[in-house]
Amino acid sequence: MGSEDWDDVYFMVSEKRRASQGDIPDVFHVPQCDGNDVFELSADELQHLLSTNAMTSVSFVKHCLERIRRVNPYLECVIETNPDALEIAQQLDDERAKGKTRGPLHGIPVLVKDNMATKDKMQTTGGSWALLGAVVPKDAHIVRLLRKAGAIIIGHSNLDEWAGMRSKIYSNGYSARGGQTRNPYMLSRSPQGSSSGSAVSVSSNIVPLAFGTETDTSVIWPAMVSGIVGIKPTVGLTSRSGVIPISETQDSIGTYGRCVSDAARALDAIAGPDPEDKFSTVPERRQPKSYVDHIVTRKALYGAKFGLPIKRFWELVPKQQKCVAEKVLKLIKDAGAEIIPVDMPCAEERIAPDGGWDWEHGKEEVSEFTINKIECYYLMNEYLSKLKNTKIKTVEDVVRFNDESAGSQGANPGDHPAFPSGQDNFREVIEAKGIKSPAYYSALAHMQKQCRENGIDAALHPTINGKRQSLDALLFCDVRGAGQQIAAQASYPVMTIPVGLDPDGMPIGLNIQHTAWKEATLIRWASAIEDLLHAKVGPRNPPRYQDHLAKNIPVENEYRYPGAPPRFGDRPPPS
Repeated sequence: MGSEDWDDVYFMVSEKRRASQGDIPDVFHVPQCDGNDVFELSADELQHLLSTNAMTSVSFVKHCLERIRRVNPYLECVIETNPDALEIAQQLDDERAKGKTRGPLHGIPVLVKDNMATKDKMQTTGGSWALLGAVVPKDAHIVRLLRKAGAIIIGHSNLDEWAGMRSKIYSNGYSARGGQTRNPYMLSRSPQGSSSGSAVSVSSNIVPLAFGTETDTSVIWPAMVSGIVGIKPTVGLTSRSGVIPISETQDSIGTYGRCVSDAARALDAIAGPDPEDKFSTVPERRQPKSYVDHIVTRKALYGAKFGLPIKRFWELVPKQQKCVAEKVLKLIKDAGAEIIPVDMPCAEERIAPDGGWDWEHGKEEVSEFTINKIECYYLMNEYLSKLKNTKIKTVEDVVRFNDESAGSQGANPGDHPAFPSGQDNFREVIEAKGIKSPAYYSALAHMQKQCRENGIDAALHPTINGKRQSLDALLFCDVRGAGQQIAAQASYPVMTIPVGLDPDGMPIGLNIQHTAWKEATLIRWASAIEDLLHAKVGPRNPPRYQDHLAKNIPVENEYRYPGAPPRFGDRPPPS
């Protein structure tokens, strides 16, 4: 069967494939909760069941905890559960019984990434044994907001150890403490990272909502390959206070849901200024009253103009993903939108020739990693210095711990298959010493100018037939990560929605991008396209858990770090 023939079949049978859980291995079946079918339900639908007394938060938390017990040995996406979750659920049920609800997340279980501090009985370790037993001074700002909104933090999700900052070449989704997170669509394949545990937990119906962090691709890429919706906001829309840091200019807290409305509601809960994060109080900051208010139907697509970046982006999308993306783009055009080929002037300079993700691309004076390794040193030292009950106070202490625990931590190249390069990033962080050198200032200024003015902003305002146009958004089938990387370097927002499966049964995401503080615009177009796909195709294809007994480390990753040496289990590059 040719790719075009397969594509037509996918669009015809997708709704039928989602009609039941019959082709899912028994261990992954989602049971009912208090007699309610909760498979693939949104947070709003779950809230309706809670508000009508069809189920309680206590019963749903028990349901989620039981699901973790059943599927986490396979997926390893949850690193720890909250021993107080049921008690918190009972308190929220009691509030509801008295006529008080805190909002749309009242009594809804969520997961937070294991680099977000929770001042409770859980550990916050960044996936490393080094911080086991350390006591955080207080909840991260976004955790406080979630508790205030009535969300139940039932656990911490697994991640790339230290959010991927420890090592250049490693197995996505692996941490020493949490093990290897698995992609629920095919457990032998990469879940991407670093927020893989959060994305996988939402995709596999463990929780309806989860939260991740991104320095560069770490929210969006896991969402794409997990077949869910992800939002990575403009740097500063969500506070990073109380989160294990990497970069003050790029770190952002993002949201996950199985539909646009869920991801938007989650963003409503955590967006807001925080005096402890100066990037969240800048004068140019923009935030609407509610992001959910910007959800629209497919009718909004009529007359819309979208840009499709070509050079280093669309031209390098592998054919097995492109055949599905082309069908989706045709549906969007048939709905009355115009899709215009555009280019980013910065593309050839900022992106590797193969279109792959590479944060060390370019010389020191222009490289993204020049910035991140310097900022990581002073930011992480500041975070570690505030911890109690631990001797780990600096990045040097982390490296020393890893060296002393090489058997479990894989401190040196070859020690552990998940970390072929050991902890080389951390050693470079220490060497840089957090000193903002001339190379740092040069790289920061160059990167932001190129990725903003000569990147996303330029693509949004192309000159066509001598006339400057203003487009509504940019669209990407960003399977290699380059579009996300440009947005990360610009500190701009990105959103992804699931649009189909490739011939292997792996998800394909359509990414939507715009300039700073345009999250509401992204949600508008994401919801319109989602509604279009629901009408023409049906809801998302949930995971089928292929290779569900897989235990390979490293996971297979077609789009890993460019230039990495061949490793056992790697597939040939896609054509």
